[in-house]
Amino acid sequence: MTKLGKSIYLFTRLFTAYAKGEIMNLTDKILKLKKEKKAIILAHNYQRPEIQEIADYIGDSIELSRKAMEEKKAEIIVFSAVDFMAESAAILNPNKKVLLPTLGARCPMAQMLTVDEIKRWKALYPDAPVVLYVNTLASAKAHCDICCTSANAVEVINSLDADTVLFGPDRNLAEYVSEKTGKTLIPIPEWGFCPTHLLFQPEDVTVLKLQHPDAAVMVHPECSSEMRKVADFVGSTSKMCRYARECSAKTFIVGTEEGLLHRLRKENPEKQFIVAYEGAVCPNMKLNTLDRLYAALKEEKFVVKVPEAVAKKARTALERMFEVKS
Repeated sequence: MTKLGKSIYLFTRLFTAYAKGEIMNLTDKILKLKKEKKAIILAHNYQRPEIQEIADYIGDSIELSRKAMEEKKAEIIVFSAVDFMAESAAILNPNKKVLLPTLGARCPMAQMLTVDEIKRWKALYPDAPVVLYVNTLASAKAHCDICCTSANAVEVINSLDADTVLFGPDRNLAEYVSEKTGKTLIPIPEWGFCPTHLLFQPEDVTVLKLQHPDAAVMVHPECSSEMRKVADFVGSTSKMCRYARECSAKTFIVGTEEGLLHRLRKENPEKQFIVAYEGAVCPNMKLNTLDRLYAALKEEKFVVKVPEAVAKKARTALERMFEVKS
């Protein structure tokens, strides 16, 4: 090894050790602070690995919503995810302080559906119930009949005594649920989508299958219909985790945000997981860092507040969702 190569190697080792030490130190501070403040940390499956490691609960939107609703002892909920999830936690826990570590952690899809858009479509289809994906802002939820997640959307739609439903904001999820239920789902807005899930393309799966012919392909229903057609399994992140545990395959090609792979690998160390497209990173989810989480908890800042009039109506839609058996 040359002197330059050795210097680079030693520097890399020292930097890695330093970084690990910093993370450990910050982790200890967060855990201590969390205990002092009687706080819990909820982290979505797409969060950074180091955040998942210190979270009390990790899951998809419905799992975390349930945990938020069931939580009795904590006085503070730190929701490491994006805005609409923290809003749901605040709606379901009006007597608790809910913190979002980063104000800029906003879901692009949730911003696509406005109250005015809902009213416009409701005027066109006055008899159709409005079902909104939880990936919507509280103001929109206040104008729907019931909410759903990607994990229970099929069950929610089947629970309704209606053949035509206004569904927002994800067009791909609406299409998937329509295929599963046989009902007509009208997407509002017409082209709502998740920017990260639209990055997945079937040709990437084709290439990976040439390298891993025995791999099982699992994708999120927010992916395009072309991606869903090449999949062995389509489901929410929680259902992907279950499928990975129960499926006999040893290798999986995963069509969802890369953050889920940390949990998949941790729960299934004997199996291999490959993201279908390496660039599938949600920049909004990744805005939450240990530093920002620590600062938010220490200063109790970025408190999520939903106006009571909005919260009351949105809470009804969320609670109706929990009543549906899935």
